[in-house]
Amino acid sequence: MIEIESMSILIVDDMKSMRLTIRKMLQNLKIGKNLRFAENGKEGLEILNSAQCDIAIIDWNMPIMNGVQMLDKIRSDKSHRDMPVIMVTAESQRDIVSEVAEVEVEAYLLKPLTLASLDEKIRAVVKKANKPDPATLHRLKAREFAEKEDFNAAIEEIKEALTHKPSASRLLRELGLLHFKIKKPGVAVKCLLKAASINKQDVITRVHIADYYIKKNQLEKAGQYFLEILSLSVKYNVQALDFAEKLLIRGSRTMALEVFSKIIMRSKKQNIVREKIIDICLDKNELDYPLSLLEQSIKENPSNYDIIYKAGVVYMEIDDIGKALNHFIEVDRHVRSHINAKLQIAKIYISKGKVFQADDYLNQILRIDPNSDDALALRREI
Repeated sequence: MIEIESMSILIVDDMKSMRLTIRKMLQNLKIGKNLRFAENGKEGLEILNSAQCDIAIIDWNMPIMNGVQMLDKIRSDKSHRDMPVIMVTAESQRDIVSEVAEVEVEAYLLKPLTLASLDEKIRAVVKKANKPDPATLHRLKAREFAEKEDFNAAIEEIKEALTHKPSASRLLRELGLLHFKIKKPGVAVKCLLKAASINKQDVITRVHIADYYIKKNQLEKAGQYFLEILSLSVKYNVQALDFAEKLLIRGSRTMALEVFSKIIMRSKKQNIVREKIIDICLDKNELDYPLSLLEQSIKENPSNYDIIYKAGVVYMEIDDIGKALNHFIEVDRHVRSHINAKLQIAKIYISKGKVFQADDYLNQILRIDPNSDDALALRREI
């Protein structure tokens, strides 16, 4: 049993002022006797490995190891996995709530904290830990059976848990995953689909459903779930990027581009992600969509001459020579040593019969690189 007044509390926050504030609030509330402090998740885990803590109050946004990463480590360690955790965050976006839900946090608090909210959350969490409800007891028993690979017994325990909480998406998800273990994928996916329909914020269930449809080669269905995942969390952007590339290879162009667009929209570093997607598309001979992305990048950063050059190359691929020339000239005007841009301009002028203009650009190239094979070959051609 955890005693409110005498329990040990781990407080993990990178801001000293916040650690001191929480300590003062706990003292005023007469909650906790032994308070331990850490500046990040890594330090917090080191404390847990050397001292017993009854509950943890963890900040979401920290350097080195953030709160979600620390929680993931806690839940995967048998020594600490049942410790109640309260997540503290200054953020209120849906993706943060979804991310926290995946690592089974008991409660979360939004900054700025108040005495009332801190008191309420801690007491609720401790009460639940001291007196687990019947559904929780059956779920924990199911976990014991599953760890012994007695999956049928685990399934029966989860079914019992569902009699107490029939609309608990987490229980339905666990039931589905257990049915995968006993090679009943049809039953498993029905459980997952029901869990997803009940909880619109359940990211991890949607990840399992998408994975199931990928294995069944039903990529369009998987794509619909990836779009839902991307709307809820940025955690799976890398997997979504790989999936969209598969869609493009399989010829599911419309869905692939929709997933790419959602990834860009939800990414914090849109320029970097956009350039990755441009390269993926060009490598797969998809031209129109990356061209629109290139023009958007140019609009946002008109001094990125590598992007302007790449757009020129794509315009050449679609035979829009006029726009291609304009882009190459723009690059040449600002980057006088850009041999490839000069070479492209020379090729366009040769195709138009403008030999003297082409020769001028070839001379510029040869002054920079007298041994340029491409320039010398074009010189011989004209």
